[in-house]
Amino acid sequence: MVQTSNDQLAILGGQPTRSELLPYGRQWIDDTDIESVIQTLKSPFLTQGPRIKEFENSVAQYVGAKYAVSFSNGTAALHGACFAAGIGEGDEVITTPMTFAASANCVRYCGGTVVFADIESDTYNIDKFKIKSLLTPKTKAIIPVDFTGQPADMDEIMELARDRNLVVIEDAAHSLGADYKGRKVGSIADMTMFSFHPVKHVTTGEGGIITTNSLEYYEKLLLFRSHGITRDKDLLEHKNEGDWYYEMHELGFNYRITDIQAALGSSQLSKLDGFVARRKAIAQQYNEAFAMNATLITPFQKSDRESSWHLYIIQLKLDELKVGRKEVFDALRKENIGVNVHYLPVHYHPYYKNLGYEKGIADVAETLYQGIISLPLFPAMLDSDIQDVVNAVEKVLGYYRRT
Repeated sequence: MVQTSNDQLAILGGQPTRSELLPYGRQWIDDTDIESVIQTLKSPFLTQGPRIKEFENSVAQYVGAKYAVSFSNGTAALHGACFAAGIGEGDEVITTPMTFAASANCVRYCGGTVVFADIESDTYNIDKFKIKSLLTPKTKAIIPVDFTGQPADMDEIMELARDRNLVVIEDAAHSLGADYKGRKVGSIADMTMFSFHPVKHVTTGEGGIITTNSLEYYEKLLLFRSHGITRDKDLLEHKNEGDWYYEMHELGFNYRITDIQAALGSSQLSKLDGFVARRKAIAQQYNEAFAMNATLITPFQKSDRESSWHLYIIQLKLDELKVGRKEVFDALRKENIGVNVHYLPVHYHPYYKNLGYEKGIADVAETLYQGIISLPLFPAMLDSDIQDVVNAVEKVLGYYRRT
């Protein structure tokens, strides 16, 4: 049968499914967000003012943590968490290779050694059994990542950590608003990082935060994000110098967030539950649409947790297709569907290869990487956008399916 221009792939000269590119993720800013920023711009404080603490308190309250410390971005927040955990030369930290590089880089910033544990074949989260097999006397911390928004097996990971006096830093860049066994992510690990990049659940432009129930970690995080400098009289070595006086106690960084960003974040946070509900609804529409498609695998979700659906990732059944992931990816892009791939395994990056990490250390993650594609998923998507994605996926995979 000869295809018409309507069902011929755009990459082969046919009509694209959409006239304009649909990105894989995008912020949703409304007039209340804009007004919140405007009011801050008119205020006496653009940075180091009251909006920052207000935002931090709101996040801590939402997730059920005692404290929250905001940072200029999520990577800076992870760096701060590793500092607070005392990670340094000779320390090993276990994390997953199926993540953005920052989950490992934060360890390197502090001089630690990254140990990659393979992932589960169904959730794509770090495998708790692989973590256990990699523990050594040098292990100082574990950094589980809530991949795509589904929480990792935190109870088991926390138990492993408690038995060996390890610190758990949950990389929850994907999972703000997610639930783990009836608890909000952000109150379970020793420290939890959330990201506020524009493609995440709420945005501050750039930004990140650490939530914790530890006063010790809280104070270290505050010190670290602002040059290692304190004005707290209880901490000063010289307490009677005057109100102008401050001391630098650590080699910290300038990782502060601004009041402008915090104002946007506070406004966005008030919409978080609605954003997450819409993400769940979109994911459900995808699940139903692709349920009978023999060329792909839809995301698996464990029954005792609720993902906040940062990403919707399909796994191609490459043995059912005549081409590889690249050809499918390129064809979907030509249909104006802004697919992406999350992620290149961290140990594949030249920096880590040069440190001696080799392919073969994480078979499940490495095999998975060959066939995954992220579909567009963000709250501002219309139902017609969702249908465009479904139509394009069916069109492309139908053309490339083995007969």
